[in-house]
Amino acid sequence: QLQLVESGGGLVQPGGSLRLSCAASGFTLDNYAIGWFRQAPGKEREGVSCIMSSDGSTYYRNSVKGRFTISRDNAKNTVYLQMNSLKPEDTAVYYCAAGNSDPCIEYDYWGQGTQVTVFS
Repeated sequence: QLQLVESGGGLVQPGGSLRLSCAASGFTLDNYAIGWFRQAPGKEREGVSCIMSSDGSTYYRNSVKGRFTISRDNAKNTVYLQMNSLKPEDTAVYYCAAGNSDPCIEYDYWGQGTQVTVFS
């Protein structure tokens, strides 16, 4: 069964850090672009970051640039999202997704999400 599983979410104070993981089973991630998305209560889902499979290029939404870092470890079939200097507005359910038909645009597989809560 093709599956993505996120982990690493939790509760953190403003200024703190978390590292999210997106692990794949049933397929290898190195052929896919991987995106991270988030959805806060009452808001639409938004793209946070993406990493290409072809050349490892990375993309970030403006509000997380300089604070978040996406990376991939193909040997572990896992993609990470390192989140530093977290703010309350980063609170959301974070999802990872994989796609290779239109990299960082269209996605074929989605995880179930992991909750990130930044509170003071």
